[in-house]
Amino acid sequence: MEAVIGYLLLAGVIASSVMLGAGMLWDKLATGHVRLSYLISGMNFFQFLFSDMHALLSGSHLGPHLLVNFGIALLLLTPYIRVLASVAFFALVERNAKYALFTLFVAMVLTFSLFLR
Repeated sequence: MEAVIGYLLLAGVIASSVMLGAGMLWDKLATGHVRLSYLISGMNFFQFLFSDMHALLSGSHLGPHLLVNFGIALLLLTPYIRVLASVAFFALVERNAKYALFTLFVAMVLTFSLFLR
């Protein structure tokens, strides 16, 4: 299980790094400089993610900024997915109720923190 979780974290970090790097390179090639400014105050993670999903699906704003945003979202979701995988492992494979409940508590705290502004 440790190897699976390690590869999950590694894949998430590598994929998000590639997305961030590609978005920054795209912005550099398109504008001559990398200037990605953000104003996300008053927005929680899900509002941030869903606004970008809406832009992607509508095709209205496809560009380097969107690629960087998805890289950031993936980087933020990587440890969250790791905790959810651990909950499933402790509950279904190990059948260890104590560790499953502790890990579930951590997952609930992480979920709550994603809804904060």
